[in-house]
Amino acid sequence: MTRVLSEQELVRRESLQKLRDLGVDPYPADLFDVNITSKQIKEKYKEGEELNVVLAGRLMSRRIMGKASFAELQDADGKIQIYVNRDEICEGEDKTMYNTVFKKLLDIGDIIGVKGTVFTTKVGETSVKVKELKVLTKSLRPLPLPKVDADGTIHDAFTDPEKRYRQRYVDLVVNLEVKDAFIKRTKLTNSMREFLNKKEYLEVETPILQPLYGGAAARPFKTHHNTLDMELYLRIANELYLKRLVVGGFDGVYEFSKDFRNEGMSRFHNPEFTQMELYVAYKDYAWMMDLVEEMVEKIAMDLHRKTEVQVGDNLINFQRPWKRYTMYEAIEHFTGIDISKMDEATMAETAKKLGVEVDKSMGRGKLIDEIFGEKCEGQLIQPTFITDYPVEMSPLAKKHREHEGLVERFEAICNGKEICNAFSELNDPIDQRARFEEQLELGKRGDDEAMLLDEDFLRAIEYGMPPTAGLGIGIDRLSMIMTNSNSIQDVLFFPQMKAEKGGAEE
Repeated sequence: MTRVLSEQELVRRESLQKLRDLGVDPYPADLFDVNITSKQIKEKYKEGEELNVVLAGRLMSRRIMGKASFAELQDADGKIQIYVNRDEICEGEDKTMYNTVFKKLLDIGDIIGVKGTVFTTKVGETSVKVKELKVLTKSLRPLPLPKVDADGTIHDAFTDPEKRYRQRYVDLVVNLEVKDAFIKRTKLTNSMREFLNKKEYLEVETPILQPLYGGAAARPFKTHHNTLDMELYLRIANELYLKRLVVGGFDGVYEFSKDFRNEGMSRFHNPEFTQMELYVAYKDYAWMMDLVEEMVEKIAMDLHRKTEVQVGDNLINFQRPWKRYTMYEAIEHFTGIDISKMDEATMAETAKKLGVEVDKSMGRGKLIDEIFGEKCEGQLIQPTFITDYPVEMSPLAKKHREHEGLVERFEAICNGKEICNAFSELNDPIDQRARFEEQLELGKRGDDEAMLLDEDFLRAIEYGMPPTAGLGIGIDRLSMIMTNSNSIQDVLFFPQMKAEKGGAEE
């Protein structure tokens, strides 16, 4: 189906053809060798000095004033004013480049390259006096730029979340502050990688397509491999593969992994997300808590030069040490009820009394998880460790060395949401098989997040896995906090969305 063009788009296509008729290639293939950015110009230039520059960017505004014009050029680092004089950019009698190309055939959003010298205007603005101008890309759709009334009121800004997420390429152009969150996200992962590399842990890659999904309680995405004629799953976690590497003799391994869970979507959940998982031999969960504190404090310092981060109305402080509760202590603290000795039936009744929805598929561990999630998690604003989970909730964690019925596990909660999960990893293959079998029974009861029994993983740890501490930290969630973003979609370049009505016609 042919898309119906708007009047503005038709005008731009006419301008495109006129450029070609004049012999101006609107999409040239030759190199335009940029040597500086708008930000660097402003940092380097001192009034009175001569600074020759070559830069490129989008034309974002113009003020035509006869034979001279001011315009605004936007590149990857920001915006800078350029001054275009007809007699400077045109040779001899031919004034076509200015009178026709620049004034009439270029539009807001077009990408141009300029060569010139830097100067300061009478009002003190650092600007570029253009000596040469080259058309680099003709834009065929108008940018949704905001309009400003005489009284300063801004309207028609590109603020609709659905449009911004669908058309992130436009969002990044017209809402410059959006870039900052993504730059900080990259700095976050770089800071984490630097921290782990200094400790000489090895960054690795493990399979995304897996014959069995495991390492977490979640529903998977399923696909089919034609050549092998077998069902495969997009990984929900990379834990079991990283543990295989520990069995193989790597004492410290980590991976930034894309994981996929076929579950609900919200401002905290996207079906495709990023985790960093770390496994270190001969360590335990207490040691890992200290490492998490140290690493996240460093990230805050690297991004903000201080340990305090403003998140909405909350000022969150990542300075060590963080507060710690056991799971049972947290529930008792926030509900006033001690559930530690309750059986499954009593706990289900207690959950109902607390207003927590329950169903028959929920075992004791799932009930505890639901009570904690509904009544405690949202109240934990400052970074807090929740430790010592019931064994039913943690089929991959080692039994607690002191307390029967618990495992050595912690989660870090911040701003009301989990940001990481960690264990003293279960390395007893007999116990692990029994836990997997318990998960299979939960699956028969209707729990579609129950784990599968992975015989190859059991075979691996039967060869012997050393005592190991494991960690999974959610990069998206941590990025939300470190960038003061309200939604996970704000820290994902291209979040998953419903199919666009009518295709990409708008």
